[in-house]
Amino acid sequence: MHPIVKWTALTLAVCLPLSAQAHRAWMLPSATVLSGEDPWITVDAAISNDLFYFEHFPMRLKDIGDISTQPAGQRARQPAVLKVIAPDGSEVKPLNGAIGRYRTTFDVHLLQKGTYKLAIANQGLFASWKENGEANRWMGEPEAFAKQVPAQADELKVTQHNGRMEVFVTSGAPTETVLKPTGQGLELAPLTHPNDLFAGEAADFVMLLDGQPAADVEVSVIPGGNRYRDDLGEINTRTDAKGKFSVTWPNAGMYWLEAELTTDKDVKAPATERRASYSATLEVQAP
Repeated sequence: MHPIVKWTALTLAVCLPLSAQAHRAWMLPSATVLSGEDPWITVDAAISNDLFYFEHFPMRLKDIGDISTQPAGQRARQPAVLKVIAPDGSEVKPLNGAIGRYRTTFDVHLLQKGTYKLAIANQGLFASWKENGEANRWMGEPEAFAKQVPAQADELKVTQHNGRMEVFVTSGAPTETVLKPTGQGLELAPLTHPNDLFAGEAADFVMLLDGQPAADVEVSVIPGGNRYRDDLGEINTRTDAKGKFSVTWPNAGMYWLEAELTTDKDVKAPATERRASYSATLEVQAP
């Protein structure tokens, strides 16, 4: 039996499409638009079946919270890396981090005026194969692939994946420095500022893959509170030839936006296909 690398449930939730996994990973800020001279936000981070409801696992984040009290299986998993980018492009350290049974929490002190971005990104390889009739799965970095995955395995399938999760928060007037794409994986390029969303109004966005417009990408938007509704309330749309799509928000509240694609273009060996995903928590204000 070859060793199997165990990644976090967050890695699976960020990197695999929604249809391929039972849980959604998300960050929920206490507010996304703030004023005043000394604003703070508290952020909850979790993995759950129902959006913005704590009932499955906390999101494991590097350097946040004490993992010594977590079950051994969770302690063994690799935590994700959170980056908080300030309006001037510098990186900010999250404060007062704690990890509980169902959620992770941390604070961000918004010392600068303008728009902040909270981002988690993952990338790597996913492999599946059969050995002696038994199914095997592996996730990890390309450097470890040759050592941990048999080259001549039966039904070997290797996928290159990128996943990104983001939240945008503004203190005072919105700014655009943090909206600049990184050029890696699937990303959201807002035409409408993500902290300038209002119920009943349309917002325009562009999906990019490695900095280029991503055409015909399926986008799903789900309002929070689905635990208390019979209907999921999902809004489905697709990007056009230039990667653009629009969403008209039916009501004020928190929304979860998710997009994913699978392609055989620009795939690096040993992978034969590429899968990229993106998600964001967005707050829509009352008009």
